[in-house]
Amino acid sequence: MMPQPSLRAYVRQHAEDRPGIYRMLGPGEEVLYVGKSVRVRSRLLSYFRAEEHHKATSLIRDTHAIAWEYVPNEFSALVREMRLIKRWRPRYNVEHKRKRSFAFIRITGETAPRVLAVSRTPAEGGVLFGPFPRPRLLTLTLRDLAHVLGLRDCHGKVPIRFGDQLEFFQERGLPRCLRADTGSCLAPCSGRCSFGDYAQSVETARRFLEGTSREPLQLLETRMREAAGVLEFEHAAMLRDRLRRLEALQRELVAFRGRVESLSFVYRIRGFKGDDRLYLIRRGLVRGEMPSPRGRAGRERAARKVQEVFAEAAPDPTALTPEGASEILLVARWFRLREGEMSRVFGPEEWLRTVAPASV
Repeated sequence: MMPQPSLRAYVRQHAEDRPGIYRMLGPGEEVLYVGKSVRVRSRLLSYFRAEEHHKATSLIRDTHAIAWEYVPNEFSALVREMRLIKRWRPRYNVEHKRKRSFAFIRITGETAPRVLAVSRTPAEGGVLFGPFPRPRLLTLTLRDLAHVLGLRDCHGKVPIRFGDQLEFFQERGLPRCLRADTGSCLAPCSGRCSFGDYAQSVETARRFLEGTSREPLQLLETRMREAAGVLEFEHAAMLRDRLRRLEALQRELVAFRGRVESLSFVYRIRGFKGDDRLYLIRRGLVRGEMPSPRGRAGRERAARKVQEVFAEAAPDPTALTPEGASEILLVARWFRLREGEMSRVFGPEEWLRTVAPASV
């Protein structure tokens, strides 16, 4: 443990200007802050020059020790920083610390499925899409989708009684909400629809979320024209806003899914002082890291690892952790903001064929 007055001297003497991760430690080695930099020494020394009102001054005042580790490059630093913040949740960190910065779209596996925005992957199964940012907007837009297709959004424990599954001579029950009377729910709770009719609406929702159907949008366009035709302009405006939200959702879903699906490759990065690295990325998750191979033996080892990672079954979205979801968003953002980095990626088969031909 370094005494407080010697912190700056310790950094000046021992730290190097190279990529790395650093940790500010408090009493009992509590992790107060995790940061990254491509020049660790310069970044750490900047804390000691901060003005009195700056956050860095308070951080240094509470810091009893500073520890750091070097990494080969900025990408490694970014991923490592995020993982450590998620693990320790230091009180001075803000970025990566929030638990609910993303959401999934879930079609439940219930008898009469619902389409929901959820902040974590459930154990009960169902069909998942995501992760996606902006959970609040997603909740509102999925409510729009449920209203258009007549899907229920009531509690999961509400009993379901389809019209074609009623007992002999049993009459239909009363719906449990006003949506059935307004025509925005098929009301499977009261026998007002058949199992097949409801399942068809669920399938339409699934195809819409996959980007292969525009049926909900077409339904809204028709209803909007009909409302305008009878001079119900306020209702037509409400339908127009609903249409715009659903159009934006489908565009975002298709674009984001395409980005995630495309994030499966071998990523080669030049590292500090020749420490070049390969990162094996599968659907946005960093599944492996290794030194860029040199020589026949190195290429053979790398080829085995590439084959192992990309021969595995695709990651199951129902098993995705919050940390995994954050990593997908982080990796997607890295390549979105640095389009030039895509020139450094290889599909696994391409890499095995062109980079490691002696090992296949």
